[in-house]
Amino acid sequence: MPHDPQQVPPIFRIDVSADATTSEPAAGRDVGPMLVTLLRQLLTGQERQNQLLEELSSQLSAAQRQRATELGQWKEANPDLARRCRMAAETLSRVQTTFLQALTEEVADNEECLLDGEFVLNEFVDRFGPRLAHLNGVLQVLSQLSSVTPASNSAQ
Repeated sequence: MPHDPQQVPPIFRIDVSADATTSEPAAGRDVGPMLVTLLRQLLTGQERQNQLLEELSSQLSAAQRQRATELGQWKEANPDLARRCRMAAETLSRVQTTFLQALTEEVADNEECLLDGEFVLNEFVDRFGPRLAHLNGVLQVLSQLSSVTPASNSAQ
């Protein structure tokens, strides 16, 4: 319900002249019905927003359920590979922990240089950034492929 601000009369008239003897609201108009109309329009807009949010939530839930179902079917079709993915994920998780320890030690040892020098910061990011990003991506895939299927998904 778009509104043209030119069509809505002012609710209050403020007179800033020296002779401010008139104090009639909106040039004698009753503002009550106009406020009720505006509040109804706000309520209608809010109800529409709620409907759209419910539809969006429903769509996202459906996509997530579909993905979980497909993942569960893949795990049932490939139980040995799912088990091996779990073992690989556990091993890479330990590797990631060691890598993060080295990264945090590097930051602690070079705090001043990292704060002061752009070159050192760029070298640090080049050294650790891609490796960390790729390792996290691989771990995420392995974890999803190896996670235990919840009872609710296997019952569907």
